Amino acid sequence: MRSLHGTVAGAILCGLLSADSLADMPPTAQGEVQYLLEFVASSGCTFVRNGSESSARDAADHLRLKYSRGKRYVSSSEQFIDRLASESSWTGKKYTINCAGDITESGLWLHQALNEYRRRQE
Repeated sequence: MRSLHGTVAGAILCGLLSADSLADMPPTAQGEVQYLLEFVASSGCTFVRNGSESSARDAADHLRLKYSRGKRYVSSSEQFIDRLASESSWTGKKYTINCAGDITESGLWLHQALNEYRRRQE
């Protein structure tokens, strides 16, 4: 039997992934997402997802899986961060990152990384 919590989370996810977001992601954005995934993997930070800690490599693998399953629902790097890389789609809990004792939400951390990457590309 499916839990009510899972049903609610699924409904929220469906709402986030509306029909207008079904566009293909442009190649530039795809490259940015790949950069972000490598940035996560090589960060050396500890990630907390639903109360469990994981290594940077494991976190990147998890985000790659979410991206492979949900990329048709995002059309920009920002949507990747906001819809797939910031919180659990099942519990709604925010992902956090601990880098040398500095704890921050993954969405904020990834948006900062994306902005720095774009500045270097100019």
